[in-house]
Amino acid sequence: MVALSGGVDSAVAALKLLQQGHQVGAVYARTWLNDDDFLAECPAKEDIENASAVSKHLGIPFTVLSVIKEYRQKIVDYLVAGYRQGLTPNPDIMCNREMKFGILRDYAIANGYDGFATGHYCQIELNDKGIPTVLEGADPNKDQSYFLALVRSDQLINVYFPIGKMKKSTVRAIAKTEGLPNANRKDSQGICFLGKTNINQFLSEFIPDQPGLIVNHHNKIVGEHRGLHQYTIGQRKGIGVPSNTDHQAYVVVGKDLTNNTLKISFDENRENNLFTNRVLLRDINWQDDSVINNSSLLAKVRYRDSSTHIKLISFTDGTVEVNFMEKQRAIARGQVLAFYKENKLLGGGFYEKIY
Repeated sequence: MVALSGGVDSAVAALKLLQQGHQVGAVYARTWLNDDDFLAECPAKEDIENASAVSKHLGIPFTVLSVIKEYRQKIVDYLVAGYRQGLTPNPDIMCNREMKFGILRDYAIANGYDGFATGHYCQIELNDKGIPTVLEGADPNKDQSYFLALVRSDQLINVYFPIGKMKKSTVRAIAKTEGLPNANRKDSQGICFLGKTNINQFLSEFIPDQPGLIVNHHNKIVGEHRGLHQYTIGQRKGIGVPSNTDHQAYVVVGKDLTNNTLKISFDENRENNLFTNRVLLRDINWQDDSVINNSSLLAKVRYRDSSTHIKLISFTDGTVEVNFMEKQRAIARGQVLAFYKENKLLGGGFYEKIY
């Protein structure tokens, strides 16, 4: 069973499996309804039409599975709760763990399928213990392994990534050559169910504005914010405070929930806590548990970031301290650090403390 999103990547993934001789079925996960005024741009209807057209073109059965309730509980509630707590949640990572490789994979196996496939730009292999682990995709510009950092190894059993060894340009070319109806469809951006809806517009339906003061690195009041949930660490635009006389632009460097205060400074000010070389992680997920204490590994601070060298120390309470060899900018609590050994994903965890 292939998870069809309506996009070209999952469409070509289904095509490749057919060409390999597999019997293939497709499922689309319906996560939201279009009848909310503030989500009028929700792309679900168009996605379903495209996924259905691809399935018809390939001659495979197609199912729309409603997971609206589960998505609300596992993704939307997590997203809103995180912003309420001053965190910066990562719904894409949670969607992979809870929905795609959770509910959808379980649905496929429960309905008699031998495997579950997606259009992720990742690869998969078995380690020395026969446990499936994730490798980076062959296309460095499209690699999505970071988003699987919290997926457990048992969720990867009988999972396939048919386009993981391909480049995006090749995927597009195959889609056009094979006449797939969505061959020219643009890649989706942002959180899947929001479409063109701004994240702050969405959050305003759940979290009321709570204005407070903005202070700079001298603790001087320089403005007023609309609500701490509308800002994240490292943010430059939309703060509402003009640059100084030296044309240095302010960035968000901290959020004080107790006093409802937003802290801002300049990138050039290295004493502003925007840069760090040490963090504490919680809720660690290991896809490969061969890592030992004080291990020297690689890590990705966020999606699209290059890998950076780290050393880690594991504590008995399950947390992990990570020391970066080079200082990292704008790490936000609630986001995820992904561990790697060369191009192999080892797992990841949530930022709990930034020192």
